[in-house]
Amino acid sequence: MKQDRKSQKVLYKTFYGFSMAICLRYAGNRDEAAEVMNQGFFKVFTRIESYDADRPFKAWLGRIMMNVSIDYYRANLKMAYAEDLDNAEHIYDASVATDNNLNYNDLLAMVQQLPQGYRTVFNLFAIDGYSHEEIADMLNINIGTSKSNLFKARQKLKQMIADADASVNYNKEINFTPVVAMNGANIKPAFYNNKGIRE
Repeated sequence: MKQDRKSQKVLYKTFYGFSMAICLRYAGNRDEAAEVMNQGFFKVFTRIESYDADRPFKAWLGRIMMNVSIDYYRANLKMAYAEDLDNAEHIYDASVATDNNLNYNDLLAMVQQLPQGYRTVFNLFAIDGYSHEEIADMLNINIGTSKSNLFKARQKLKQMIADADASVNYNKEINFTPVVAMNGANIKPAFYNNKGIRE
């Protein structure tokens, strides 16, 4: 299939949504996600001979999309917000999800607003299930920085969620319907259970 453009086009269309969903979690916006995803598909097409047919193709593809997202992060590495918190694991951080009415897309948009370092560590730890030791190795940072970025990502997300809740409640009180309203889906099953996010 390496030189088969028709097969490549079918594969691209078939797995576009799956691949974009992965890249969107790591990217700052849709354009950046599309750029990263296209790099991922380029790797898929040029390295298809390395795919082991005995293993699920989707898992192989997903791993490539995640690795390309991490490579993009490393190429644009800016750790201005990062600092070591050697005792970060001892800081209690309740679930990002509080009593609110956000759906997955709302929270995804918030994750995309995080600084790149925070966003990358949050995705790797909370969604993809990597340990801080693994993340530090993958991103060429130390473990303390990984813990710090995760802690700060959660703090920022909790603040954004609280602000969104306050805005929705304020608009309800004054009987005003905002142009962009939050979906009524409960965040816990939508983001923390169904999406497999660790707390």
